[in-house]
Amino acid sequence: MNHSNWEAVIGLEIHVQLSTNSKIFSASSTAFGAEPNDQANEIDLGLPGTLPAVNSGIFPKAIAFGICIDANISKTSRFDRKNYFYPDLPKGYQITQMEIPIVTNGKIEIKPITGGSKTIRINRAHLEEDAGKSIHGLIPNMTGIDLNRAGIPLLEIVSEPDMRNAEEAEIYAKSIHQLVTYLSISDGNMAEGSFRCDANVSVRNRGETVLGVRTETKNINSFKFLKNAINYEIDRQITILESGAKVEQETRLYDSVKNETRPMRSKETATDYRYFPEPDLLPVVLDEAYIEEIRLTLPELPTQKKDRYSQDYDLNEEEVFFLSNDLDLAEYFEECVRLTGDAKQSANWLKGEMASRLSKHEITIREAPVSANNLSRIIIRIADGTISSKIGKKIFSAIWENNGMEVDHLIEEKNLSQVSDENELQMIVSEIIRNNPKQVKQFLDGKGKLLGYFVGLVMKETSGKANPKQLNELILKRLNSEKKTSP
Repeated sequence: MNHSNWEAVIGLEIHVQLSTNSKIFSASSTAFGAEPNDQANEIDLGLPGTLPAVNSGIFPKAIAFGICIDANISKTSRFDRKNYFYPDLPKGYQITQMEIPIVTNGKIEIKPITGGSKTIRINRAHLEEDAGKSIHGLIPNMTGIDLNRAGIPLLEIVSEPDMRNAEEAEIYAKSIHQLVTYLSISDGNMAEGSFRCDANVSVRNRGETVLGVRTETKNINSFKFLKNAINYEIDRQITILESGAKVEQETRLYDSVKNETRPMRSKETATDYRYFPEPDLLPVVLDEAYIEEIRLTLPELPTQKKDRYSQDYDLNEEEVFFLSNDLDLAEYFEECVRLTGDAKQSANWLKGEMASRLSKHEITIREAPVSANNLSRIIIRIADGTISSKIGKKIFSAIWENNGMEVDHLIEEKNLSQVSDENELQMIVSEIIRNNPKQVKQFLDGKGKLLGYFVGLVMKETSGKANPKQLNELILKRLNSEKKTSP
């Protein structure tokens, strides 16, 4: 569809589950994967007579995020009640921060694919409790409720409507994901619901300043789905407006199978939620010394890591961006460098063989069957001439497919060591040259590409184990000696 006359306006609300051992207002575990409703106590269930108690571990995480987006940290903030009635919210209200959130007026720089950089303003980041989860399809014609997630601490990050296409929204979401994982305030696991996006989308005629009617597409749990859902919603709204109809303000869901959004419910307003201060919790009061203490404990952030990689390891911009983009990958890389002393080869293997496998199997480096220790042994054994790069890749594949195998054990068990004995290689080279006089003559007559033909024959004879550099030198030496003796 032609979008030239229209402009999309996009804002994201990102829900980040904070990495704490217990819930925001109760001692229930936050561990993922328990049986339904095994981790919901009387406070999570909202039973009469129970009172919430704030998990103090949430505040340093929110403050660290606020510092890193250059935001205002509220010295005094408070919790409010947001009233609504869904089966996955047993109390009938959610404890959140509405009037005075802990973080306000931040910003983050993104680099759009069109080049340059763009500032996305962040209106607020507030603390709240997660709701439970509705389970559809487990029991025919019924919906199940799992309250294990109810009460898990969330940091909800609300952007201003500063994005103008799905690509910018995707890059912004990835930037937030990178930041919260670098800070270790969340594991960012989208498949487990630790990082979820709500996309607010509207369209207007290009050049207008008044915002159009927006829809909110809820609980998108992958960057690909976020991009697809926004693009679908932009097209849908433009189609409606060009037909002369009006876009309805509503909440929608994204169906990844059909690649479409569909209505969920009419969009509520703040008035519908009847916010009021949470009577069971005191305001949160912070002092400057506490905030400064957290500032001093901040880890190395992505930009700092990129600068260090460029200076210390002499890597190019593309390599630096790739390695620093994901904290787990960066830590894997640094372990390889520590073990091998070779940053360039560590980067090459991660950007090549490892990245290809991760993409093919749709997993992260954390799930890779080849450990940093094993990859480092492959790099070391290639460097010391024990194996060739080709054999190294075979060993990588063998370990990937049979997790737990060790490099040196494989080399010994499969007899994969390079043939580097010069006398042995000379004998093989001499025999091959003696048996191929026609090709020798063609080489001597100027057909230099035939060098590869001789290399291939020796590699075949040695099952690919001849030392390539040494082999090339021996073949050239022998062919040059043939040249001197030829009539």
